[in-house]
Amino acid sequence: MDDSGTPAEEPATDGEAAGEAAHDQARPEEDPLALRIEQLILGAGRQYTPFQAARAADVSMELAARFWRAMGFADIGQAKALTETDVIALRRLAGLVEAGLLSEAMAVQVARSTGQTTARLAEWQIDSFLEGLTEPPEPGMTRTEVAYPLVELLLPELQEFLVYVWRRQLAAATGRVVQAADDEEMVDRRLAVAFADLVGFTRLTRRLEEEELGELVEAFETTAADLVAAHGGRLIKTLGDEVLYVADDAGTAAEIGLRLIETLANDATMPELRVGMALGTVTTRMGDVFGNTVNLASRLTSIAPKDTVLVDGALRAELVAAGEAPESEKETDADAPYRFALRPLYQRPVRGLGVIEPWLLTRRTPGS
Repeated sequence: MDDSGTPAEEPATDGEAAGEAAHDQARPEEDPLALRIEQLILGAGRQYTPFQAARAADVSMELAARFWRAMGFADIGQAKALTETDVIALRRLAGLVEAGLLSEAMAVQVARSTGQTTARLAEWQIDSFLEGLTEPPEPGMTRTEVAYPLVELLLPELQEFLVYVWRRQLAAATGRVVQAADDEEMVDRRLAVAFADLVGFTRLTRRLEEEELGELVEAFETTAADLVAAHGGRLIKTLGDEVLYVADDAGTAAEIGLRLIETLANDATMPELRVGMALGTVTTRMGDVFGNTVNLASRLTSIAPKDTVLVDGALRAELVAAGEAPESEKETDADAPYRFALRPLYQRPVRGLGVIEPWLLTRRTPGS
């Protein structure tokens, strides 16, 4: 259809549509070589304005715009920049709402969470493949001559792998839901929440070159992600010099925190680390966690000395109840199967959280 809603002419052939799309987009700022790669990735050429795409998908322009922005894309006015795949995506998402499987608000959340996650993934992948996408293997080759065949080869493999990992993660998340005791547990869940923060990162940003700093952050995030996953935790997000992870029980969170400290301490290129963790009810939303327990874990991290793990009283109590740590430092039973030791530190007031008593978490050495 055109902008007035008049039915469109008979669809052109694939070749004609591609040619028309290229002609329609022959604006000064558009690189035809970039458009060629875009069409390869999207699997279709540009042929719709936003209004036309909304009409073709039988979706209101308002809802289409909400979906588009939620996915993280800028408004494009009435440029003819959308493809048949955009129409299909709009139709599918709106169809879930029409079928009653999702509310409109939930559909927008699905678009937003998917957009945010995949935007970072796409940026990371392009950064990783940048050299291969831009460095010509032979003198005189254009960037497109280098990039096009590489993207053509990588695209189907990366797509299949992305779907595989997503299904695996979806299976794990669904398993946690069906094993929950009740619905309330899934809304306000009891989790161990932990932050791990590099010490002196601000000073490092002034001392290191940008490339060195990027390599350090990537190494830290990779190490943290691997350790969290390997020992049964879930990485919630990374913030450059800090990671946030959760675990279903105190022992798992404690083991991960200590292993992070120990691993980075053995790496001369890494600064010191500090970890703070708390146990309690959290609210989960779009893969993130919120609430006083998260705030408390963050505050414990900020007051932790370098290369130490601080925990709150609730997490300490669960470690004791589970037989993971002694009730008192005076317990000296060498045969007790304790993994951890806990020492109380001075109580201190924390704005918004009242008075807290941090506990220093360490490993229980044999015979201690």
